[in-house]
Amino acid sequence: MALLLIPPIHRATHRIGLYIGRAPGLSVSQAEAHILAHLAGAGDCTISELHQAFAHQRSTLTSILDRLAERGFIVRESDVKDRRTFLVRLTPSGAKAARKVSAWLERLERRVLARVTAAELRGFIKVANTVQELAWKPLPLLTAQNRK
Repeated sequence: MALLLIPPIHRATHRIGLYIGRAPGLSVSQAEAHILAHLAGAGDCTISELHQAFAHQRSTLTSILDRLAERGFIVRESDVKDRRTFLVRLTPSGAKAARKVSAWLERLERRVLARVTAAELRGFIKVANTVQELAWKPLPLLTAQNRK
């Protein structure tokens, strides 16, 4: 069976990364940009919430957060409600970078939305959400019954 969904998703994701790389006045990786945009929209998040949002390996997420902290874009602080939990918060310069990332991604999204119908958008969202859900879950064991 030839793959139908994965190649265009992979190419689109890769090209979004290249698009982020062309943002004027912004020098962040795709992973850093997505974390910044998420924090701009969601506000302060726990590391666990960021892990849930992006499904990075814990060590990968830590590396991304380390780079953002080194650049002064975020701080990690103990949560006053639970000292075992760390909150990730944008700094003023991080908020500025996050606004730039968000504006740049919104620019792309507006251009895409101008070319698709509402029904096409709903279908895309359904497919993308289904891919996310099934790619995150462990695969069922292959048995003679479910190989068919």
